[in-house]
Amino acid sequence: MTGLAFDHRYVEGSQAEPVLLLLHGTGGSPDDILALGKELSPSSTMIAPAGPVSENGAARWFRRLAEGVFDVDDVVVRAGELAEFVESAREHYGLAGRRLVAAGFSNGANIAAAVALLRPDVLSEVMLFSSMSPLPEPPAGDLADARVFLANGRHDPMAPLDSSERLVRTFRERGAEVTEYWHPGGHQITVDGLDAAKEWLRY
Repeated sequence: MTGLAFDHRYVEGSQAEPVLLLLHGTGGSPDDILALGKELSPSSTMIAPAGPVSENGAARWFRRLAEGVFDVDDVVVRAGELAEFVESAREHYGLAGRRLVAAGFSNGANIAAAVALLRPDVLSEVMLFSSMSPLPEPPAGDLADARVFLANGRHDPMAPLDSSERLVRTFRERGAEVTEYWHPGGHQITVDGLDAAKEWLRY
């Protein structure tokens, strides 16, 4: 309807910044992830696209070969497509120059991390919930302007601890500012993790 590449929901907010880019997990939808946005910053303008890949009918952001085994070539392609969508949406909705922060859960967090690593010119602030490393060999770019918030469970069977910790190292090695919140549970967003994310978002 809008001419933008991805189906999406757009919600105009009453405050100028931050604009939230909301990225759902596997099998989720824009409507699902808008609820997270309302928790994080209820007055923000929000853009919630739908993942373009179908896995047995479940929407995802990129293909995987097995549980926890990503199609890396597809990750790179899809991250590029999402970056292009963000640029187009900024222009379409008149958001140029406004602070934009991505918030993703699970597969949505993984694609947010991939875009931040591959296209930091488009996305430099990300909130990652239940995420893992999406790229085995990300480019060695300068991410000194990037801010990352990561909230993960130490016993998450879907986002193994070693992969999540590797993602943190990857960002830090490239100069990004990383804030970590670890909870003792699994693949979930906790109340305390949400509070930590809201505090991080204020700055």
